[in-house]
Amino acid sequence: MSKSLNEGLGAAKAGKKDEFYTQYIDIQKEVEAYLEYDAKTFRGKVVYCNCDDPFESNFFKFFAANFNRLGLRKLISTSYDGSPIAGQQLTFEDRDKFTHKAEAIAIEIEEVTDLNNDGATDIEDVKLFLEANPHKRIPLKGSGDFRSAECIELLKQADIVVTNPPFSLFREYIAQLIEYEKKFLIIGNFNAVTYKEVFPYIMASQIWLGESIHSGDREFRVPDSYPLEAAGFRVDEDGNRYIRVKGVRWYTNLDHGRRHEPLNLMTMEDNRRFNSDAKGEEAYAQYDNYDAIDVPAYKAIPSDYDGVMGVPITFLDHHNPDQFQIVGTTESNNPDNPYRTRWYTSVECRAAYLERFEKKGVYDLNASGVIAGVKKFKRVLIRRTQEGSAVSNED
Repeated sequence: MSKSLNEGLGAAKAGKKDEFYTQYIDIQKEVEAYLEYDAKTFRGKVVYCNCDDPFESNFFKFFAANFNRLGLRKLISTSYDGSPIAGQQLTFEDRDKFTHKAEAIAIEIEEVTDLNNDGATDIEDVKLFLEANPHKRIPLKGSGDFRSAECIELLKQADIVVTNPPFSLFREYIAQLIEYEKKFLIIGNFNAVTYKEVFPYIMASQIWLGESIHSGDREFRVPDSYPLEAAGFRVDEDGNRYIRVKGVRWYTNLDHGRRHEPLNLMTMEDNRRFNSDAKGEEAYAQYDNYDAIDVPAYKAIPSDYDGVMGVPITFLDHHNPDQFQIVGTTESNNPDNPYRTRWYTSVECRAAYLERFEKKGVYDLNASGVIAGVKKFKRVLIRRTQEGSAVSNED
């Protein structure tokens, strides 16, 4: 992620300005991947979009428009009080009859029929249904916060939660989904994989990354009050603001086909010919403080090594649980990591800083893997599964 975008997201977190509204096409691409793997993924399910103004959210629009195709049993969407974009995209023809204010509301849909008799069921039929049934717009007593009692009661009804939760509350949001044992498909910052509250779920195969976003950036709509300080922003002809954000991913516990595609690997000898560390250091060097070797890129994972390996966190975009087991990370927040072989004292950390930078300071050697006294970038520790070893042996 670029420095400017990092700063933008940091400012958003500090000011709770993390209303990033996902584009329709990004939702569509991700959902289609699960349908390709299992066409019944959403059939008969209650889908809950619990961070989404029903009138503005593309999550609501997508699932309402595709209600029958997906075979949903019910669609629930809730917003929070004071939504900064409430009413800006309301396109119902009879606005006076169906006034929308920035209040916390819930909408529940249990069927979508061809009300306009055009031979199809889509979002236009949903609009007509809501205009004719204003009682389906239910004011919430509270703020609409996903942690509120009434939103939790709606969560209990849900089979699958699909939304873009606030970035600043991602840890709490994930914990709630796990607590209530919900299936989910949510979007968040890629850095969240490193959170101490999130990574254990990834290691335990309770969370993994989605299918459609592996790199690059995505465009999000933001409120009018959002500062357009980062590179990659635009304002459309209607005055709506958009920014491009790098380092976003889908997080899910719904299965998809790419998750079971094995990485094509080369032997250590062949890898040494084609891959090298950015600083020209020896490939597959042993860490000074972990019983593991360092692998500079996921493509350089050797096919003929069965020990523990430290790989870049981008490996998680390609992780196949049938091929590899995630066993930890190279950082200091896990004192029980069985693969750590050494803890550095404060004296050693100060001495290392002085040697490396020729001035006083603390070089936190416990915060990552170390090779020849130099810290490496954060790594995920993996080892081959028995099935993965069998496949490599066959090759």
